[in-house]
Amino acid sequence: MRIDIAAVGRLKKGPEAAMVAGYLERFARTGRRLGLPPVGMVEVEDRRASGMVAEAEMLARAIPAASAVVMLDERGEQPCSAEFAARLAGFRDSARDLCFVIGGADGLEPAFRARADWQISFGRMVWPHMLVRVMLAEQLYRAATILAGSPYHRA
Repeated sequence: MRIDIAAVGRLKKGPEAAMVAGYLERFARTGRRLGLPPVGMVEVEDRRASGMVAEAEMLARAIPAASAVVMLDERGEQPCSAEFAARLAGFRDSARDLCFVIGGADGLEPAFRARADWQISFGRMVWPHMLVRVMLAEQLYRAATILAGSPYHRA
């Protein structure tokens, strides 16, 4: 199994980058015992091409072939952390590669979004796409701790 995050834009050094790195490092340590690989990050950006269609084309090229695709979108389902962990375990148990997709500031192009195996949202509010990376990294770590029976997650 392989897990990737494909995202529009480059995360520059700063608090968001430090938090993403920290949570993904914790995920790698915890996930290893659970058969979950470290998460890879693919950042796409082309200053000459802009807009949702161009971003969708770049993101589509970044998604590994045959991966299950989870797109983060404000219109997606709003799973609780335990439901997210269960879905992650399901992808692992089916030995299916997994790619989380985070669009740019304008979101994901509708036809591209329709390709998703699962669309999720971190709430009805709109979040900055760079902050969504932090939230996703934390939820991946939280999911691993739930699957491991760790006390980190208190429901």
